[in-house]
Amino acid sequence: MAAVEIESADVIRLILQYMKENNLARSMQILQEESTVSLNTVDSADSFIQEILQGHWDTVLQAIQHLKLPDKTLIDLYEQVVLELIELRELGAARSLLRQTDPMICLKQQSPDRYIHLENLLARSYFDPREAYPEGQSKERRRQAIASSLSGEVSVVPPSRLMALVGQAIKWQQHQGLLPPGVQIDVFRGKAAIRDQEDEKYPGIIHKTIKFGSKTHIECCAFSPDGQYLVSGSVDGFIEVWNFQTGKIRTDLKYQGADNFMLMETAVLCLGFSGDSEMLATGSQDGKVKVWKIVTGQCLRRLERAHTKGVTSVAFSRDNSQILTASFDATIRIHGLKSGKTLKELRGHSSFVNQAVFLPDGHHIVSASSDGTVRVWSIKTSECINTHKSLGGSGVDVTVHSVAGLPKHPDQFLVCNRSNTVVVMNVQGQIVRSFNSGKREGGDFICFCVSPRGEWIYCVGEDRVMYCFSTTSGKLERTLTVHDSAVIGISHHPHQNIVATFAEDGLLKLWKP
Repeated sequence: MAAVEIESADVIRLILQYMKENNLARSMQILQEESTVSLNTVDSADSFIQEILQGHWDTVLQAIQHLKLPDKTLIDLYEQVVLELIELRELGAARSLLRQTDPMICLKQQSPDRYIHLENLLARSYFDPREAYPEGQSKERRRQAIASSLSGEVSVVPPSRLMALVGQAIKWQQHQGLLPPGVQIDVFRGKAAIRDQEDEKYPGIIHKTIKFGSKTHIECCAFSPDGQYLVSGSVDGFIEVWNFQTGKIRTDLKYQGADNFMLMETAVLCLGFSGDSEMLATGSQDGKVKVWKIVTGQCLRRLERAHTKGVTSVAFSRDNSQILTASFDATIRIHGLKSGKTLKELRGHSSFVNQAVFLPDGHHIVSASSDGTVRVWSIKTSECINTHKSLGGSGVDVTVHSVAGLPKHPDQFLVCNRSNTVVVMNVQGQIVRSFNSGKREGGDFICFCVSPRGEWIYCVGEDRVMYCFSTTSGKLERTLTVHDSAVIGISHHPHQNIVATFAEDGLLKLWKP
């Protein structure tokens, strides 16, 4: 087999990405200076472009801190930020940016006329767009040009590439028999983060069935973002990690192998993973939240009074530093993971909050409530920006069961309420698309999930039928009876065609195409 040639610059970039993800800022800076190799990556190109087009300059300037960009691109960007700060009459900030930043000092030396133009605008007691922008230009066009210029300079790489490659190498060695089975590997826990880019297909057959005891059933389950774990939370307080290929308990996790399980004092109503799949947060019926290290089963943090009633949903922030929770007590709260304290409380719903999620745009939270509304909140101010009555049209408040972000559309989300229709909404509350089961009675939706690339929406109704909607065709492509008793929830694997459904009959079923 021909040897694979690896560029040394690529190896340095892998190390730089590792340093960035682990907040080793000084080491990263020194390595970039000594190697003259830079890491021009962003987490999501779509989100990055959206931030520019929407003028979220604080986020954009933070994102470009570690990027190596041409002088011209930086000058254009800073010039636009200064213009928009002048327009907003944030004159102090505009003055600081204009006179104290390297790109603007560079502009003063290279194009004195452009620089003086900005100084003149700053001195005016008013702002006139016709004076600020040359003919044929506008704020929107300038933003578009900057987005286009910056998007050409950055690339998107999957997270934790170095660790993923090490993991894949270990798997390959095991596959080749170079590492005997059962050998303790102390490199990234021998866990290979291989992402199979399968074509997305709807489920059709049962792959495995996991049966719980006669006196228990699960209330929640989720796959980890890296696709390694399937975790369930039960009414008896047990939190269990499963091998979803075999349908058996993961005994390779030492604590489970020794019959020690993660445990809550009362029923586990919800769970959620951190973005790196290292931590798991679980919420219980008595208002408590616990955060676990999944590989050891150790409880890292207890939030004894997260809420006054049962916790219905739990989610980590993008940087894993905060936890968002919703509750039967009609509130939504943000807790600091390090301090364990409640940082913010969002009030406004008049009944149970069934779910709250961070939108991928990084600026909004969306909540679903039994009061019949969906609310959009600003993360920055904690204020409710919009309240939307859910569908139904009957005049009765129709319970909204759940909401979910839509892949590839950072400012859109899906809403599932107790009706035969699931809708795609934007932050402004406009319904972008809707999907209807066509069933008039007895088939109201109770839960749903969306496929990783957003090509399929799977809704389960009170009739125990899964409705498979294609977002490409906009049609209902398949229906499938999934359980013999009331279905509680549904979850999708992050990059394989595996869907988990669970019901009151104590069964967790794994479905494949």
